[in-house]
Amino acid sequence: MTTISYPPKPSPGDRIAVISPGAGLPGLFPRPHELGLERLREEFGLVPVEYPTTRRMGATPQERADDVNAAFADPDIKVIMASIGGDDQITVLPFLDRELIRANPKPFFGMSDNTNLLAYLHNTGIVGYHGATVMTALGRPVAMDTLTADSLRAALFTSGGYELTPAERWNDVNRDWADPATFETAPPTRPGGGWTWVNPDRVVEGRSWGGCLEILGWLLMADREIARDLSVYDGGVLLLETSEELPSGEEVFRTLRNMGERGLLRRFSALLMGRPKTWSFERPNSPEEADRYAVEQREAVLRAMRVYAPDTTIVFDVDFGHTDPQLVIPYGGLVRVDGPARRITVTY
Repeated sequence: MTTISYPPKPSPGDRIAVISPGAGLPGLFPRPHELGLERLREEFGLVPVEYPTTRRMGATPQERADDVNAAFADPDIKVIMASIGGDDQITVLPFLDRELIRANPKPFFGMSDNTNLLAYLHNTGIVGYHGATVMTALGRPVAMDTLTADSLRAALFTSGGYELTPAERWNDVNRDWADPATFETAPPTRPGGGWTWVNPDRVVEGRSWGGCLEILGWLLMADREIARDLSVYDGGVLLLETSEELPSGEEVFRTLRNMGERGLLRRFSALLMGRPKTWSFERPNSPEEADRYAVEQREAVLRAMRVYAPDTTIVFDVDFGHTDPQLVIPYGGLVRVDGPARRITVTY
């Protein structure tokens, strides 16, 4: 069993690698990327360092892996952050140098397709951080959301407990990054509504694992970066959230069913379910349609959990993943889910 530990923290003034192991979308949409780089410099005091494929669409898996390996190998780089996600990062994993990365542990921040790399780091013995990519969280028009910025700052520079709080307002309706007007006003938001708890009769503290549900499904299909000995997940906290592809409730149920049949779901003592993204450019749902979609997803999750892990504590609508704000969750780090007190505390 691999022992997992937190990598050393950076300090203000340190160099941060900005890489695109999923897709070189900064090359297509430079405005949110450059805004994110500016905030890394001015608001977090870090020095961004881009790599050969950071802004290059169509880079091969080997080329993108070379950037990942180089970022971990460089002693002057103290932290690594993905520019954004993608959809084929699973093809990058075979080209990564596990022993090099294990010998040079560094905090890595990413989500969505970066679930691949987070799971890889988990199996390599390194705690990663789910959330806060350059283009989405840091490149938010006008200003970063306060919850996002505060959790990112704590995850970057502090160690110890950090209590998560429900967003009072949130957003999942995107605007066109190619339109300069997008960056002139802050995104519109709507009331948050708080978290919903199921089986809140206990306190669970364990190491987290999971990520974007669609990516986990692909990893399961490829039989890649899923522990052979499932006992490594015993008593842990499962993190799940869905992407802008808006998988149907039936798709969510089937993926969870397959995880249940593999024996995964029953291993975890708690599940944090990210607030679902309910709108996309391909499916611009009305508010009523969006609400129906969220209800459908929740019912799908409950249906699967009732069969495979009926006693698991579940918290719905936690603000991590593809919605805004985007709380940073340690991946492989400690998460405390206090049902009676309705509190969630992560250890950065």
